[in-house]
Amino acid sequence: MSGADGAGGVSGEALSVRDPGLQPERTRLAWRRTTLAGTVAAVLAVKTALQGGASAFAVVVCALCCCLWLAFLLLAHQRIRALAATASPAPLAPRHAMSVVLCTVATAACALALVI
Repeated sequence: MSGADGAGGVSGEALSVRDPGLQPERTRLAWRRTTLAGTVAAVLAVKTALQGGASAFAVVVCALCCCLWLAFLLLAHQRIRALAATASPAPLAPRHAMSVVLCTVATAACALALVI
């Protein structure tokens, strides 16, 4: 018999104890990696906006892209701190997740506007 309940399964008591292992560390690294990718996108937006003479539209879109990057950076930093604060961090709040998604989609829209 391999399980705790004698039927090969796991008892309810064993399921209530959570061993996160390295999952919080992997999540922190993923947030950092995503922030780095956003940084590269913002730098490329600045380069694209300033290349070949900067129009007013390109400068405004570039500034918006940089503001969105700063907002994403703030949100990511808050989540990284929350993950590092405890061994068992709270789940990502839906409002926080929606803010991150909106920043990402808006940044992609700015990139599209700069390229077209």
